[in-house]
Amino acid sequence: MMYRFLGVVLLCCFSLVVQGQITFPSNGAPDEREGLMAFTNATIHKSYNQKIENATLLIRDGKVEAVGQGINIPDGAVIKDCKGMTIYPSFIELYSNYGLPEPTAAGKAPRRKPQMLSNKKGAFGWNEAIKPEFNASENFSANAKAAKELRKLGFAVAQTHMMDGIARGTGAAVLLSDDREQETVIKSASGNFLSFKKGKSTQSYPNSLMGGIALIKQTQYDADWYRREGKNKETNLSLQAWNENQFLPQFFETRDRLEALRAIKLGKDLSKKYIILGSGDEYKRITELKATGASFIVPVNFPKAFDVEDPYDALQADLHDLRHWELAPTNAARLKEAGIQFALTSHGLKKKDSFMSMLQKAIKHGLSEEAALQALTATPAELMG
Repeated sequence: MMYRFLGVVLLCCFSLVVQGQITFPSNGAPDEREGLMAFTNATIHKSYNQKIENATLLIRDGKVEAVGQGINIPDGAVIKDCKGMTIYPSFIELYSNYGLPEPTAAGKAPRRKPQMLSNKKGAFGWNEAIKPEFNASENFSANAKAAKELRKLGFAVAQTHMMDGIARGTGAAVLLSDDREQETVIKSASGNFLSFKKGKSTQSYPNSLMGGIALIKQTQYDADWYRREGKNKETNLSLQAWNENQFLPQFFETRDRLEALRAIKLGKDLSKKYIILGSGDEYKRITELKATGASFIVPVNFPKAFDVEDPYDALQADLHDLRHWELAPTNAARLKEAGIQFALTSHGLKKKDSFMSMLQKAIKHGLSEEAALQALTATPAELMG
């Protein structure tokens, strides 16, 4: 079973030994030992579709040096016999706000009249919901407690971004270790993030889905103009950042399968291919979604069973909701069967420690263990580029 790690999970590189040039002050002589470790006699999943029995994993300086059978173990290595244990590749959390501050409004909303312009100081755009200039790596602060919580679930890397606004800026790929930020940020700009939700903006516009779509389109047109000639007439750091972010993987948060279809259509209009954060109901439009060729990030926050012990309460349970409760755990399996690329995420879970039980529920409802491992390792890495 996937949740039975049996003691050993490969969690990438948590404690990288500093060697060579040192860029931060050190109190005393630096510890430059290699940290050579060998895990022997283990069942090792080298990848989501390759398993090796009675294998050895050799780690030097926090990095994997060799995996396989008959590995020559160098002198001085610390050896751990892992007979009866299984080693998996670490999971990658593709959709997170780990290590970032809570979003705040740029100012107070006016009480009597609409706020037309942004309250943000500086040479930025006019709408507070459009903030492509936000850089997650510049605002990231390692959180030992949150990192430990995710490591317990098997995650070693997270892509984190500010979950606020329509254009949210860039995300960063970070190690879930206790080291300082300079050692945990492994990719400072891993993706560009968007949604239809204006978030903490105190401006009245946009106040509808249609307005959000229009604002994204208008921003793209403004950015095109700024790239061609506008930069010679004014300085707009938001439009400048928008243009720079277009070369990154594009992630788009949606609230249901209909918003997913709208986001994909919007991307087509703008010549962009969005990676969609789904809501778990993609199975309801599986044929249409397959036709788009889009990739998805799929949550496992399945709905709780309804309390229908009281017949009066049972009458209040909507058939639509009951059907979703029954079918939601099949969502990932149906996506896999349809040939739609997807990654799995713990995003949306009220209790993070329920992730593994929810994953097991998806497996029980048709998702293979191999497909689950792929959706937590190889696919997230591929989607981040």
